[in-house]
Amino acid sequence: MSDAKDLIVWHGPNTRSTGTVWLVEELGVPYELRKVDVFGGETREAEFLKINPAGKVPAIRHKGKTLTEMAAISLYLCDEFPDAGLAPAIGDPLRADYLYWSVFRPGVLEPAIVTKAQNLEVDPRTVGWGEWETVITLIETALEDGPYLLGERFSAADILIGGALGWLKHFKLMPDNPRIDDYITRLHARPAYARMQASNQ
Repeated sequence: MSDAKDLIVWHGPNTRSTGTVWLVEELGVPYELRKVDVFGGETREAEFLKINPAGKVPAIRHKGKTLTEMAAISLYLCDEFPDAGLAPAIGDPLRADYLYWSVFRPGVLEPAIVTKAQNLEVDPRTVGWGEWETVITLIETALEDGPYLLGERFSAADILIGGALGWLKHFKLMPDNPRIDDYITRLHARPAYARMQASNQ
């Protein structure tokens, strides 16, 4: 288990890095927040490109190691701070579902969002994600068994998936859906979510 005294989070307010700030707030560990002006082009400047050559947030530094990509950061930090209980341990039957949903966001949900939002025609035989309606149905089905993706257990996977769904609702890219709408409302009621929102100011 690690301590958090050297955890740094680079965050662009009102970008996808809000999910990483939310995660760290749920973990309950101390960290240094470094805000980056994404919309002003700061992520394309040389200083930030040393942190992430892709010019994207989020990024973290912990124990001297820099890590990018939200899902990778989530998996890493949850294993570094297991006492927070945001990830089923190796050997727990829920571990497989947790890993599935953790990579579902970047590998399936986000590509489906982009193709839908931009009205792109994609041959489903040539890509690794499903059609939009199928993606949403998968999430709805997972929520049949409980308030969260892992049933009664809240996990970091809910931050990844619920965070993306919250953005969809905010930008009116998804029609009303009672089960998913209730899920988003439930997640947004968490104290750590409110603390994350303060970081966007």
